[in-house]
Amino acid sequence: MKKFNFRKVLDGLTASSPGSGSGSASNSGGAGSGSVHPGGTAGVLREEIQESLTSEYFQICKTVRHGFPYQPTALAFDPVQKILAIGTRTGAIRILGRPGVDCYCQHESGAAVLQLQFLINEGALVSASSDDTLHLWNLRQKRPAILHSLKFNRERITYCHLPFQSKWLYVGTERGNTHIVNIESFILSGYVIMWNKAIELSTKTHPGPVVHLSDSPRDEGKLLIGYENGTVVFWDLKSKRAELRVYYDEAIHSIDWHHEGKQFMCSHSDGSLTLWNLKSPSRPFQTTVPHGKSQREGRKSESCKPILKVEYKTCRNSEPFIIFSGGLSYDKACRRPSLTIMHGKAITVLEMDHPIVEFLTLCETPYPNECQEPYAVAVLLEKDLILVDLTQTNFPIFENPYPMDIHESPVTCTAYFADCPPDLILVLYSIGVKHKKQGYSNKEWPVSGGAWNLGAQTFPEIIITGHADGSIKFWDASAMTLQMLYKLKTSKVFEKQKVGDGKQTCEIVEEDPFAVQMIYWCPESRIFCVSGVSAYVIIYKFSRHEITTEIVSLEVRLQCDVEDIITPEPETSPPFPDLSSQLPSSRSLSGSTNTVSSEGVMKDSIPCLSVKTRPVRMPPGYQADLVIQLVWVDGEPPQQITSLSISSAYGIVAFGNCTGLVVVDFIQKTVLLSMGTIDLYRSSDLYQRQPRSPRKNKQFIADNFCMRGLSNFYPDLTKRIRTSYQSLTELNDSPVPLELERCKSPTSGLATRTPEAAPGFYRNEMPAVRQRNQVHHLPGEVKGSRKLSLPTDLKADLDHVNGHCTSPTSQSCSSGKRLSSADVSKVNRWGPGRPPFRKAQSAACMEISLPVTTEEARENSYNRSRSSSISSIDKDSKEAVTALYFMESFARKNDSTVSPCLFVGTSLGMVLLISLNLPSSDEQRFTEPVMVLPSGTFLSLKGAVLTFSCMDRTGSLMQPPYEVWRDPNNTDENEKTWKRKLVMNYSTSPQEAGDHQYTIICSEKQAKVFSLPSQTCLYVHNITETSFILQAEVVGMCNSACLACFCANGHIMIMSLPSLRPMLDVNYLPLTDMRIARTFCFTNEGQALYLVSPTEIQRLTYSQEMCDNIQDMLGDLFTPIETPEAQNRGFLKGLFGGSGQTFDREELFGEATAGKASRSLAQHIPGPGSIEGVKGAAGGVMGELTRARIALDERGQRLGELEEKTAGMMTSAEAFSKHAHELMLKYKDKKWYQF
Repeated sequence: MKKFNFRKVLDGLTASSPGSGSGSASNSGGAGSGSVHPGGTAGVLREEIQESLTSEYFQICKTVRHGFPYQPTALAFDPVQKILAIGTRTGAIRILGRPGVDCYCQHESGAAVLQLQFLINEGALVSASSDDTLHLWNLRQKRPAILHSLKFNRERITYCHLPFQSKWLYVGTERGNTHIVNIESFILSGYVIMWNKAIELSTKTHPGPVVHLSDSPRDEGKLLIGYENGTVVFWDLKSKRAELRVYYDEAIHSIDWHHEGKQFMCSHSDGSLTLWNLKSPSRPFQTTVPHGKSQREGRKSESCKPILKVEYKTCRNSEPFIIFSGGLSYDKACRRPSLTIMHGKAITVLEMDHPIVEFLTLCETPYPNECQEPYAVAVLLEKDLILVDLTQTNFPIFENPYPMDIHESPVTCTAYFADCPPDLILVLYSIGVKHKKQGYSNKEWPVSGGAWNLGAQTFPEIIITGHADGSIKFWDASAMTLQMLYKLKTSKVFEKQKVGDGKQTCEIVEEDPFAVQMIYWCPESRIFCVSGVSAYVIIYKFSRHEITTEIVSLEVRLQCDVEDIITPEPETSPPFPDLSSQLPSSRSLSGSTNTVSSEGVMKDSIPCLSVKTRPVRMPPGYQADLVIQLVWVDGEPPQQITSLSISSAYGIVAFGNCTGLVVVDFIQKTVLLSMGTIDLYRSSDLYQRQPRSPRKNKQFIADNFCMRGLSNFYPDLTKRIRTSYQSLTELNDSPVPLELERCKSPTSGLATRTPEAAPGFYRNEMPAVRQRNQVHHLPGEVKGSRKLSLPTDLKADLDHVNGHCTSPTSQSCSSGKRLSSADVSKVNRWGPGRPPFRKAQSAACMEISLPVTTEEARENSYNRSRSSSISSIDKDSKEAVTALYFMESFARKNDSTVSPCLFVGTSLGMVLLISLNLPSSDEQRFTEPVMVLPSGTFLSLKGAVLTFSCMDRTGSLMQPPYEVWRDPNNTDENEKTWKRKLVMNYSTSPQEAGDHQYTIICSEKQAKVFSLPSQTCLYVHNITETSFILQAEVVGMCNSACLACFCANGHIMIMSLPSLRPMLDVNYLPLTDMRIARTFCFTNEGQALYLVSPTEIQRLTYSQEMCDNIQDMLGDLFTPIETPEAQNRGFLKGLFGGSGQTFDREELFGEATAGKASRSLAQHIPGPGSIEGVKGAAGGVMGELTRARIALDERGQRLGELEEKTAGMMTSAEAFSKHAHELMLKYKDKKWYQF
C-alpha cells in the first residue's frame, strides 16, 4: 500500500509570495498529482491515509441487459430445450429461458436479423441477417459466439428452413433460387434448385422471391417451395424435378403443412386461406376468408387485409387449430392488430396493443410428422412479448416473468442502489404484490429452458425508474436479475387534466405534464422525493397502513434578480424597489406565444398543476406527505428543477433551478429559503441591494429557459419535441442529431429577463409563499411556450474540436497541475455581494440547438455562426443550481466543530455552504423555527458542479446523517411515544471526526479535494480538457472509496480518494444519444447502468472481481436433454408412408454427388468462436493452447454425451433383462399345450 502525506495549515497564515507560488506551480506532475496549499512552515499537521485501491481492482465489463428487445424482427423457439430467441433490427439477439437465463449477443455488422433457426436440442442457432449473411452461433457457452459465417455475394436471402435432425439448411433467395448449406462446415453445396427449372417452361413471368421452404412430413425427399406470386412447387430432391405445381391468383405470404403430409394451407394477400390436397393440385380443396363478409353463392368473397402468417396444428382429441395474424376487413380501419384462433367452428380474435411482428405455436413434439398438440402461442409484438395459453377455452395469457414492461411509459430518469438494506426488497415486494394484475393463466411460463443459480457475489440491489406518465417503478436487481417490486403513481396527487384545456393548463411541456425528472431516495429512512417537469417536488413517506387524508401543498415564488434595468446612484437606490413599476409591459415575444390573455390578465403566482383538495385514500406503501410547486412569475412559467436533495435527519428538502434555491422544512411544512442564486453570495446583508453599472436593455425573450425537458432523451429531426409514448418509441436512435447539434452555437438565444425583486429569505413564513390545501386553477385563456433548454448534466452544446466534445465552460488547464499558493488564494478572493461570474456561459443555461428547416437555417444563420465567447459577452450568465448535498461539516473557516450544512453547487463552478441551525431537542424540532443562512464560504472549480462527498480524517467515506424509519401511521402506543432516532454515520467518535474532514467536489471539468475548515485545496485533478463529464459519483468499493466519472467522449474514469490518482480510463461508449447521458448512473460495489435503448437497460461493472466471476453468475443456455423418441408409425404407415425414412441427404447434397458450389456465390468466414477463428486471431504458443482448450472442451462435451447415452442404454438393458427374467419365471413350468 502506498502512503500519501497530507498537510494541514493552521488558519490565519499568510499566503506565500507570488514568486514562490510560481515556482511551486512549475513542478507539474502526472494527472491528479498536484497537492499544495498556501505556504507556511509553522504549525503543520501531518496526516497519513492509506489507500487500499489500486488499478488491479478495476476493469470494465458488460454484465446483463434487461428489458424488451428494441425493434424486434424475428422469433424462434427450441421445443426440446424450451428456450426462445428474438432478433432485432440493430443486429442483436436475445435468448431467454427460465427466469435468470437471459443472454444478449450482437452481430458485429449491426445488420437487421431476418430469420432465426434453432438446431433443435443441439445447442446452436442459425441467424440470417439483412446483409445476406448466415451465422452459426454456439449456445453451449454462457456467452454465445459465432462459429461460422457465410456471406452471399450475388443473391439476397429471403427465407431459410432447417429440417429437424438435419445438417443441411435450405436457403431461398430473392431471385427465386434455392441453395443448400452444410451446417457443420458452413460450406455451400453444389445442389441448386433454379427458379426456371422449378416452374413450367410455358410460364412467361418470374415467380418472385422464395417466401417459404419446408420438407414434406410424409417424405423428407420432397421439398415444398412457395413463391411470392402464388406459385407453389413440390420438388423431388432425388429426381431433381417438380412433382407437382400449384397456382393461385393472389400472392402467398406463408404456408404450413398438415402433419400427415397430404395437405397444406396457404395465406394470401387478399385475406383468404386456401387448403390444398396433393392428389388434386388443380384447385384448392377449400377456400375461406375468415373475416370477410358472407356473399351470395357464385360471388367472390370480400377482400380483406393480408394474412401475413398462418399455422395449421393438429390435435389428437379435438379439432385442429388454425392460427393467423392479420386478415381483418378493410372497413374496420380503427381496429387494433389482432391474432385469430380458429378451433373447430369457434373463431376467437385477440386484439393486441401493438403491431404483430411474428408468432410461433409451441407444440409438444418436435417431429413434424406427428400430431402436434399445441399448448401455447408466442406472439412477438413491436413493444411486447406475450404467450397465449391454448389449453383453456378463454385463451388467457401467461404471466411474463421477464421485465418486458420497462418501457410501458418512456423512462425519463434512473437511480441505482447497491448493497441497500436487505429488508427493503421484501417490504416493497409485499406491498407491490397486492396490486398485481389478475386473470393470468394458472400454468407456469412455458419458456423454462436453461439453468441458473446464485453466484458468489450477491448483495441487495434496487433500481428505480421514473417515467413520462408520472409513474415510478422499484425493481429488484439482485443476482443479475430484474423483477418489479412496487409501482408508485405520482399523478394521483394532482387533479386530472381535462381534455379541452390540457394545453392551457400545462405550458411547460406540451405532453406528459407529470413526467418524472429527478428522484432522490434514502433507503435507510425510506424517505422518497421526486421532482417533475412541471416544476413540482413531492415528498413521500413509507407506511404499512392505509390512510385517508388531505394532501398538504406549498406554493413557492422563486424569482431571479434583474440587471437590465438601469440602476440609479447608490445613495438614491432604495433597499426594496417598487415591483409594480418594473413589471414588463405586454409585448409579442419572439418565438413564443404571448403570456397575456385576451382580458389582459397576466399569470402570476399560479402553479402549473392542481393538487387535489379533497381527502385522498392512500394505500400502503409510499404516501404523499408534502407537495411543493413553483408558481408563475409575471407571466412566465417556472423553470424546471435542476437539482434535488433531502435529509431525513434534518427534516429539510432543497431544490434549485436556473433561477435560484428553495429550502423547505417538510416537518413543519414551511419554506425556509427562497432566493435567487446571485443573492446567495450576499451573505453580509441579505436585503442589501448592491449598485450596478448602467446597462443597455436587452430584448425580452422567453425562449431561453434552463429546463430538463424530455426532448433531451430522444433526438428528432423536427423542431417541435413531443414526449408521448408513441412518438418517443418511433424516433430514430442514430447519432446524426448529435452531430448536427455540434455545429450549432450554444449562445444563439438571449437570456430571459425577469423583474427584479427582493431575495426571499424565510425563517418560518413569507407572504410570497403560502401553505395551503386549496389550489388555484390556471386560467384557460392564458398560453405560454418556451424552448426546452439543456441542463448541466446533459450538454447539447457540443463544439466539434478535433473530433472531441467541448463544454462552453472549458478553459486551458494542465492535468495534474500542482496548485501554487497564489492560485489557491484565488479561491476566496471574491467578497460579499460579488459573485464570480465568468465570460463563458455554462451549458446549464444554454438553449438546445434543435435541427431546423432550411428556411429557418437561413434566417438564423448569423446568430448560430457567432462564437460562444462573443455571444456570452452580449448577455449575462444565468447561474443554475446543479448540485445539492446535506452533511455535517464546517460551514465557516473558523468553525471548530461540525454542524448541519447544505453544500450548493452551481453551473459556474461555484460551491456555497449554507448553515442550518436546528433546534436542539426533538420536541422543539416540531415547534421551533429552523434558521437557514448562507455562511459566506465559497469554493471554486472549473465547469458546472456535479457531485459532493465527504471523508473523515482517516480517509473513510462519510454518509449523510439519516433518521431511522418508523411507520408514521402506526396506531401502537409504543410507536406514538417513540422519539426520533438519528444516525450520524461517524466512522470514529464525534470528537475525533470533528477535528477536520476532507470534501470531494467534482465538476464537469475537474475534481478537487478540500480540507475543512481550513478550506485548503489539497488535490486537484483536471479530468478532461477536450470534453466534459456527464455523470460523476463517489462510490464505495472494497471497503474503500473512489470517484467514478462518465465523460461525454465515452470514457469511464475511476480515481482513488482522496489523492485523485487515476485508477482506470477506458473508452467504453461514445455518447450517441442524450438518453445515455440522462440515465447513466454509478453505485457502490462497482456497479453501473444506463438506458441503452428506449426499452432496454444495460448493466455493467467496473470491478475486476466481478468480471472474474461473471461466468458463474450468468445462466446456462444449453442443458443436456435427451431428444424425445419418435412415435411408432405402425406397420401400415411404415409400409405405405413413403420413402422418408430411407432418404440420405448426405449422399444427395455431398460434394461427391453434387460437386462444389461456385466460389463467387458465397464466401465462408470463420467465426471467433471456431477453431479456424482462433487460428486466425492467435499464433504461437498461446494460440496452440487456445486451440487445445477448445478441442478439449468439444471432446469433453462429446464424452459427456456419450456417457449419458451409455448410461441410458445400460438402464434399458437392465430393464429388458428384468422383464425377460420375469417372463421366463412365468412360463418356466408350463407345458407346450398350455400356451
